[in-house]
Parts: sequence; structure tokens; C-alpha cells
Amino acid sequence: MATQDILINWAPQETRVAIVENGAVQELHVERTLERGLVGNVYLGKVARVLPGMQSAFVDIGLERAAFLHVADLFGHPTTRGDAPLPPIERHVFEGQTLTVQVIKDAIGTKGARLSTQISIAGRMLVFLPHDDHIGISQKIGGPELREQLRTRMQALAGSEGGGFILRTNAEEASDAELADDIAYLRKAWAAIRQRAQSKPPGTLLHQDLSLAERVLRDLTSDATQTLRIDSKLQYEALRAFGESYTPGAVRKLELYRGERPIFDLFNIEEEIAKALARRVDLKSGGYLIIDQTEALTTIDVNTGGFVGARNFEDTIFKTNLEAAGAIARQLRLRNLGGIIIADFIDMTREEHQQAVLAELRKQLARDRTRTTVSGFTQLGLVEMTRKRTRESLAHMLCEPCPTCQGRGQVKTARSVCYDILREILREARQFNPKEFRVIASAAVVEMLLDEESGHIAGLSEFIGKPISLSAEATMNPEQYDIVLM
Repeated sequence: MATQDILINWAPQETRVAIVENGAVQELHVERTLERGLVGNVYLGKVARVLPGMQSAFVDIGLERAAFLHVADLFGHPTTRGDAPLPPIERHVFEGQTLTVQVIKDAIGTKGARLSTQISIAGRMLVFLPHDDHIGISQKIGGPELREQLRTRMQALAGSEGGGFILRTNAEEASDAELADDIAYLRKAWAAIRQRAQSKPPGTLLHQDLSLAERVLRDLTSDATQTLRIDSKLQYEALRAFGESYTPGAVRKLELYRGERPIFDLFNIEEEIAKALARRVDLKSGGYLIIDQTEALTTIDVNTGGFVGARNFEDTIFKTNLEAAGAIARQLRLRNLGGIIIADFIDMTREEHQQAVLAELRKQLARDRTRTTVSGFTQLGLVEMTRKRTRESLAHMLCEPCPTCQGRGQVKTARSVCYDILREILREARQFNPKEFRVIASAAVVEMLLDEESGHIAGLSEFIGKPISLSAEATMNPEQYDIVLM
């Protein structure tokens, strides 16, 4: 089993968590006080608009953008409905209606948060489903016999007070007392939500999910975790108090980091963050990945680069692809990439090589806490996969589009901008009759107009019968220019 260290770098404005396995950073989590994720939060919402054609509704929950409720998230998962078709949303939801809703997906890009009326409250070992009545068992808890034993125990412990439960993986070896404590905590939390919903106006936050540091204790600490270090004494005390009553097993691993070096310097984590924002990822063999993230999908291109270690080119390709499979799985976790992902491995002629690479990719992805699905190789030699997306990726959280290129990753050449300017002057000369045209542009563009393109600008000036003067503006980006009519 891999040994794991968890480092928490806390500041009033931002909490950062790094999960390190065998000395290599595997996951990065960032939560900012002003941009805290909404997934798991429960709100009292007011229906702003019903859209029968889309079988959905927009719900005002007090945020800048209205949130989105689909009919499937109104009536629950198919397993709780049987085979019955979904009734039309307009029969059950109307404008002005008040609903208790939970955020199941954060607002991403231009899309508002996605909601569900099927509330679920996560505990240390259980998830409480107040609107359901079945006992579910995590797929990762193995063996039909063990699963049936756990279900029988849970039915006895849950009693007849109503509500369903899902047992999380860490409930596999839990005692009856631990499960009972979790049941009591979750029912108390739900009772508090219902009480607030009866006395508060629409748009009120009724229940907030735990902070990132608290979720680390509840969700991310496992038997493989050796230490859980935090660099803030204030937060260490708060986490210890939280853990002693809620996650006693995890709190024993909690340590206050007192070193002089910043905690993230221990495993070069700042450098790993910089690498996780880069487009190119170098492999140890000399090959490399090129990762391009768009709003709709992420593409990953595998290249051999300078790797010439194997006896023949076919083995070189195979070994590069095998290493890339592990690197791709790690990068998906590090960057928190979600949605549709297309991996373009180097073409392999042998079927057994393709299957070995696919098996390695699936093996590495099995370590991911986030659900992923992988298809086989397509006819074009691409591997299609999906990874559930609930929060913004690391790049979207830490970066914004370049103001110069607007996120395109490239700008026009100085010569292209020169020709744009010449065409614009000709267009203006046909409509207006100024004494002079003055061009204000970046230094590189002005320099080219004065040097290599001086003949063209002189010819244009003669053709329109007006002088053209040039002025360099240091603050302009390479594509910006202005033509002033004097």
C-alpha cells in the first residue's frame, strides 16, 4: 500500500491541501474564502421560471445567477423510481414556489449551479437521504455476504424514524456505536435544516458543507495516511476539536507543522502547482504530454520527444505510451480535469500493446476518488474517457484568460497588424476627409511600418492624398491600434 502524507497550508484568504504518495504529489485542493464551492450546500430557493421545453426550472437561491433544476433531479435517481417515466416538471413546479434544494454541481463558466431536491447530507461513515428509505452500500465494499450483513445492521440501527442511508467505504469496519453516532448526527443536522427552512425567507443558506480542512479529516484521511500536517496553530486547534468529536481515527494523525521552511516546500509542491498549470508535461523517459483544456473537452497528446531508449521504434512507442498512461491519470487528479477527455496516444500497430496501455490507464485511474469511465481505442487511435466534474479545474480556479490573446494562446504577427492598419486607413479615407491620419500602435508595429513596410505606407499616403503619421504606445498589446483623424 502506498504511504501518504497530507499537507495543509492555511491562510485567512485561502486553504491549500496537497496529498503526497511515496514522495510524489498526487492531488491538489484549493479553497478560497471568497470563492468557496457550493456543492453540498442546502438553500431555500424560489422558482423564478419553469421551462417545459427543457423539462427544467431556474431557481433563485440568492446567488448572482439563477441555479438550474432538471426534472431528473426533482424526482430522484431511477433506482428509487423503478421504471416509471418522469412526470412533466410543470405539473410539480410553478413560478414563485419555495423549494428546499441542494447544489450538486458548482457554477462553471457561464452555466449556473445545478440543483437537486433530493437532499443528501454526508457524515463520516454514512450519507443520509432524508427523502429516501433504502439502505445503499458503497460499490467499493466487497463481497455480497458482507454487504448484506452491513445492510441488516444498518436497518436495525436506523429504526423506523424515516430516511435512507448510504454506507461509505470507511464504514466497512465500523462498530454499531460509531454508526449510531453518525446516524444521530445526520438526523440532527437534517432537523436543523427543516427548522430553518420554516422560519427563513427564500434565498437563505440552510446548511453549508464542511470547509476544505474539515473535509480532509472526514474524507481524505485513510489507513494509508501517515501524517496530516497543518501550518496554522489556530486552525490546528479548531481541527483537533472538530476531529475529536467527529473523526477520532483521523485526528490522531494530525500534527502542527513548526518548521521554518514553508510547509509546501517540503515536497516542492509550489513547483508542482506551476507544472500543473503548464501546457507541456515532461515524462522521465524523454517523452512528453501536451494538455489543452477547452470549455467542452480536454485533449491530451502523447509524444516520444527525445526518448530513444528501446531496441526498436515500436518498443519505444509502447514504453512511452505506458508511462504516459500513468502520467495522464495523475494529471487528471492534479489539475482536477473533468468532462470529456480525449487522449491521443502514439499509434501502436500491435493489438496487445494497445490493450496493455489501456489496462495500465484503467489501473491508474482506479486510484481516483472521482468517477471516471474509459472507452477503448477508436478507429482513429484515440482513447475517449469522462471524469465527473463537480468543481472548477485548478487552471480555472488559479488563472484567467490572457488579456493580450483572449485565451487563444497566440497573437497576430506585427506584419498582420500592419496590413490591418493599412486596410483600415483606406476604409476611413473613403468615408472621411481629415487633414491627417495618425496611427497609434505598439512599438513593434510602428517599427515595422517605419522600416520594412515604409514603402507600402508611403504608397498609401500618396494614393489617398493625406499624410500618415505614426506614434508608439507602450501600453498597447501587439494587436491593439487606433487610427486618429486629425
